[in-house]
Amino acid sequence: MLEKINQIDTKLFLFLNGKHNSFFDPIMYWASHKWFWLPFYVFLIFIIIREFHKKSVYILIGIGILITLCDQTASNLIKSSVKRLRPSHEPALQNLVYLSKAGPGGKYGFISSHSANVFGLATFLILLLPAKYNWLKIILLFWAILVAYSRIYNGVHYPLDVIVAMFLGIFYAIIIYFFLNKILITKSNEVV
Repeated sequence: MLEKINQIDTKLFLFLNGKHNSFFDPIMYWASHKWFWLPFYVFLIFIIIREFHKKSVYILIGIGILITLCDQTASNLIKSSVKRLRPSHEPALQNLVYLSKAGPGGKYGFISSHSANVFGLATFLILLLPAKYNWLKIILLFWAILVAYSRIYNGVHYPLDVIVAMFLGIFYAIIIYFFLNKILITKSNEVV
Protein backbone atom coordinates (compact mmCIF):
# COMPACT_ATOMS: atom_id res chain seq x y z
CA MET A 1 0.00 0.00 0.00
CA LEU A 2 2.76 2.45 0.98
CA GLU A 3 4.67 1.61 -2.21
CA LYS A 4 1.57 2.36 -4.30
CA ILE A 5 1.10 5.72 -2.54
CA ASN A 6 4.77 6.58 -3.20
CA GLN A 7 4.37 5.68 -6.89
CA ILE A 8 1.28 7.89 -7.27
CA ASP A 9 3.00 10.70 -5.34
CA THR A 10 6.09 10.48 -7.56
CA LYS A 11 4.04 10.43 -10.78
CA LEU A 12 2.01 13.44 -9.64
CA PHE A 13 5.20 15.25 -8.62
CA LEU A 14 6.83 14.63 -12.01
CA PHE A 15 3.70 15.83 -13.80
CA LEU A 16 3.41 19.04 -11.75
CA ASN A 17 7.14 19.73 -11.61
CA GLY A 18 7.37 19.16 -15.36
CA LYS A 19 4.95 22.02 -16.07
CA HIS A 20 7.54 24.75 -15.53
CA ASN A 21 8.12 27.61 -17.97
CA SER A 22 10.05 30.86 -18.19
CA PHE A 23 7.04 32.95 -17.11
CA PHE A 24 6.32 31.05 -13.88
CA ASP A 25 9.92 30.18 -12.94
CA PRO A 26 10.68 33.53 -11.25
CA ILE A 27 7.19 33.74 -9.71
CA MET A 28 7.53 30.32 -8.08
CA TYR A 29 11.10 31.02 -7.00
CA TRP A 30 10.00 34.19 -5.18
CA ALA A 31 6.83 32.52 -3.83
CA SER A 32 9.10 30.12 -1.92
CA HIS A 33 11.51 32.81 -0.74
CA LYS A 34 10.71 33.64 2.89
CA TRP A 35 12.07 37.22 2.83
CA PHE A 36 10.02 38.11 -0.25
CA TRP A 37 6.87 38.01 1.89
CA LEU A 38 8.20 40.37 4.61
CA PRO A 39 6.08 43.36 3.42
CA PHE A 40 3.01 41.11 3.43
CA TYR A 41 3.76 40.04 7.01
CA VAL A 42 4.17 43.69 8.06
CA PHE A 43 0.80 44.44 6.43
CA LEU A 44 -0.82 41.56 8.35
CA ILE A 45 0.66 42.81 11.63
CA PHE A 46 -0.71 46.29 10.86
CA ILE A 47 -4.20 44.83 10.24
CA ILE A 48 -4.05 42.82 13.49
CA ILE A 49 -2.97 45.84 15.56
CA ARG A 50 -5.54 48.12 13.92
CA GLU A 51 -8.35 45.61 14.47
CA PHE A 52 -7.52 44.21 17.93
CA HIS A 53 -5.58 47.02 19.66
CA LYS A 54 -4.28 45.78 23.05
CA LYS A 55 -5.37 42.21 22.34
CA SER A 56 -3.02 42.17 19.37
CA VAL A 57 -0.13 41.38 21.74
CA TYR A 58 -1.78 38.07 22.65
CA ILE A 59 -2.60 37.40 19.02
CA LEU A 60 0.99 38.04 17.87
CA ILE A 61 2.29 35.78 20.66
CA GLY A 62 -0.22 33.15 19.52
CA ILE A 63 1.06 33.46 15.95
CA GLY A 64 4.62 33.07 17.18
CA ILE A 65 3.67 29.89 19.03
CA LEU A 66 1.74 28.62 16.00
CA ILE A 67 4.63 29.13 13.57
CA THR A 68 7.07 27.57 16.04
CA LEU A 69 4.85 24.50 16.45
CA CYS A 70 4.34 24.11 12.70
CA ASP A 71 7.99 24.64 11.85
CA GLN A 72 9.51 22.52 14.59
CA THR A 73 7.05 19.66 14.14
CA ALA A 74 7.70 19.60 10.39
CA SER A 75 11.46 20.16 10.46
CA ASN A 76 12.73 18.57 13.63
CA LEU A 77 10.16 15.95 14.53
CA ILE A 78 8.70 14.55 11.31
CA LYS A 79 11.54 15.11 8.80
CA SER A 80 14.15 13.66 11.13
CA SER A 81 11.92 10.67 12.01
CA VAL A 82 10.58 9.77 8.55
CA LYS A 83 13.77 10.61 6.60
CA ARG A 84 12.10 10.59 3.18
CA LEU A 85 14.44 12.02 0.57
CA ARG A 86 13.33 15.13 -1.24
CA PRO A 87 12.70 14.52 -4.93
CA SER A 88 15.71 16.76 -5.57
CA HIS A 89 17.88 14.25 -3.67
CA GLU A 90 16.27 11.06 -4.97
CA PRO A 91 18.83 9.22 -7.18
CA ALA A 92 16.10 7.63 -9.32
CA LEU A 93 14.79 11.10 -10.25
CA GLN A 94 18.16 12.76 -10.75
CA ASN A 95 17.67 13.79 -14.40
CA LEU A 96 13.90 14.22 -14.20
CA VAL A 97 13.49 16.94 -11.55
CA TYR A 98 13.35 20.60 -12.51
CA LEU A 99 15.05 22.67 -9.80
CA SER A 100 14.71 26.41 -9.41
CA LYS A 101 17.74 28.58 -8.74
CA ALA A 102 16.99 28.15 -5.00
CA GLY A 103 18.64 24.74 -5.23
CA PRO A 104 17.80 21.27 -3.92
CA GLY A 105 17.13 22.13 -0.27
CA GLY A 106 18.01 19.88 2.65
CA LYS A 107 18.22 16.13 2.33
CA TYR A 108 14.76 15.22 3.68
CA GLY A 109 11.42 16.62 2.60
CA PHE A 110 8.53 14.94 4.40
CA ILE A 111 6.85 17.22 5.40
CA SER A 112 7.09 20.73 3.95
CA SER A 113 7.82 23.31 6.65
CA HIS A 114 6.90 26.14 4.26
CA SER A 115 3.47 24.59 3.64
CA ALA A 116 2.79 23.90 7.33
CA ASN A 117 3.74 27.46 8.26
CA VAL A 118 1.71 29.26 5.58
CA PHE A 119 -1.39 27.11 6.01
CA GLY A 120 -1.13 27.50 9.78
CA LEU A 121 -0.93 31.30 9.55
CA ALA A 122 -3.59 31.58 6.84
CA THR A 123 -6.05 29.35 8.72
CA PHE A 124 -5.47 31.18 12.00
CA LEU A 125 -6.12 34.57 10.41
CA ILE A 126 -9.14 33.30 8.47
CA LEU A 127 -10.65 32.15 11.78
CA LEU A 128 -9.60 35.30 13.62
CA LEU A 129 -10.48 38.18 11.32
CA PRO A 130 -14.04 39.52 11.19
CA ALA A 131 -16.22 39.31 8.06
CA LYS A 132 -15.19 42.76 6.83
CA TYR A 133 -11.82 41.16 5.98
CA ASN A 134 -13.28 38.45 3.74
CA TRP A 135 -11.27 39.96 0.86
CA LEU A 136 -8.09 39.37 2.88
CA LYS A 137 -9.15 35.84 3.77
CA ILE A 138 -9.36 35.02 0.05
CA ILE A 139 -5.89 36.50 -0.46
CA LEU A 140 -4.54 34.46 2.48
CA LEU A 141 -5.94 31.24 1.04
CA PHE A 142 -4.51 32.02 -2.41
CA TRP A 143 -1.15 32.90 -0.82
CA ALA A 144 -0.98 29.63 1.14
CA ILE A 145 -1.82 27.59 -1.96
CA LEU A 146 0.76 29.51 -4.04
CA VAL A 147 3.57 28.99 -1.53
CA ALA A 148 2.71 25.31 -1.04
CA TYR A 149 2.48 24.66 -4.79
CA SER A 150 5.77 26.49 -5.38
CA ARG A 151 7.53 23.84 -3.29
CA ILE A 152 6.50 21.17 -5.82
CA TYR A 153 7.15 23.44 -8.79
CA ASN A 154 10.66 24.21 -7.51
CA GLY A 155 11.45 20.49 -7.21
CA VAL A 156 11.95 20.21 -3.45
CA HIS A 157 8.74 18.51 -2.28
CA TYR A 158 6.38 15.77 -3.36
CA PRO A 159 2.65 16.59 -3.33
CA LEU A 160 2.14 14.40 -0.26
CA ASP A 161 4.79 16.42 1.62
CA VAL A 162 2.70 19.52 0.97
CA ILE A 163 -0.72 17.97 1.63
CA VAL A 164 0.23 16.46 5.00
CA ALA A 165 1.92 19.74 5.99
CA MET A 166 -1.20 21.66 5.01
CA PHE A 167 -3.32 19.55 7.39
CA LEU A 168 -0.73 19.91 10.16
CA GLY A 169 -0.79 23.71 9.81
CA ILE A 170 -4.59 23.79 9.79
CA PHE A 171 -4.74 21.52 12.86
CA TYR A 172 -2.33 23.66 14.89
CA ALA A 173 -4.07 26.87 13.76
CA ILE A 174 -7.44 25.64 15.01
CA ILE A 175 -5.97 24.61 18.38
CA ILE A 176 -4.13 27.92 18.88
CA TYR A 177 -7.17 29.92 17.76
CA PHE A 178 -9.54 28.21 20.21
CA PHE A 179 -6.99 28.29 23.04
CA LEU A 180 -6.32 31.99 22.45
CA ASN A 181 -10.01 32.73 22.17
CA LYS A 182 -10.60 30.98 25.50
CA ILE A 183 -7.91 33.09 27.20
CA LEU A 184 -9.21 36.35 25.78
CA ILE A 185 -12.83 35.51 26.68
CA THR A 186 -11.73 34.76 30.24
CA LYS A 187 -9.79 38.02 30.43
CA SER A 188 -12.41 40.32 28.95
CA ASN A 189 -15.66 38.39 28.45
CA GLU A 190 -15.43 39.20 24.73
CA VAL A 191 -15.01 36.81 21.85
CA VAL A 192 -12.10 37.52 19.55
